[in-house]
Amino acid sequence: MTETTATNPELLAEQVSSLLVQPLEAASVVLSSGPQIFDTSGVLRIPRLVSGSTPTFVGEGGLIPDTAEVDFDEIRLMPTNRKSIKLILKYTNELVRQSVIGIDSVLKTRLTTDVSNALDDALLAGTGASDSITGIINQTGVQTGELDVTDPDSLLDAIALCHAEEVTPNRWFLSSADFIALRKIKDTTGKYILEADLTADTTYRLFGIPVTVTNKLAAGKAILVDMNQVAVARDVAPSITVLTERYAEYDMVGLRIVTRYDLGLLHPEGVVVLSAASGS
Repeated sequence: MTETTATNPELLAEQVSSLLVQPLEAASVVLSSGPQIFDTSGVLRIPRLVSGSTPTFVGEGGLIPDTAEVDFDEIRLMPTNRKSIKLILKYTNELVRQSVIGIDSVLKTRLTTDVSNALDDALLAGTGASDSITGIINQTGVQTGELDVTDPDSLLDAIALCHAEEVTPNRWFLSSADFIALRKIKDTTGKYILEADLTADTTYRLFGIPVTVTNKLAAGKAILVDMNQVAVARDVAPSITVLTERYAEYDMVGLRIVTRYDLGLLHPEGVVVLSAASGS
């Protein structure tokens, strides 16, 4: 008898059943872009010198002024009412035993990724509502400018704002739509203004500054930032706990994911938030 796929369907099913297709999602961007991270389980106070004195020229034997003053304030991160991102998923032990893949490890990875994505959303664009994180674009004191993806001069204007405040920006954050629009622009010699740095895993640079593309920013919103001015307080990184007893009477297992972060700006002048003009 000739063995065929029709007489052995279980072999084909076994070959394809171990494939699990993950949903498409945006890549994690903020924590990998070089902010200053402080590990703390309580309120974090970062002292900040906001103004200095003005030295003067004094001739030989002259009186040196004693009127110098400096001004301090502080940044407070991780207040006691800062909420965590939390999630619990339940699944039956039958699912574990009957699955053709290691479903428990897959779910752990999946949940950790989901929570990390929610964290990135908050770090970039969180509103701070209900004691949550206030994201970079909603921080007070940041500089603002206009984003025009048809005119590269709007990007140079943003760089000028940084330099006017003695800030050296080191990262662009752009939505994918704005990135592609800028990717199509060429200079007068026919060369694309958005250059690929082939020595850095095809990192794109815009006027010499690395570009991070993320769908966590809406089209028409971009950020130019010195990531050294971004402070992230971390109470606990996305961590997972297996709850074997809580749902024992249902023969279920629970997975609990918890993470707690906060964000602030050491110098808000180090961030320029660009927005497209209304109607553009």
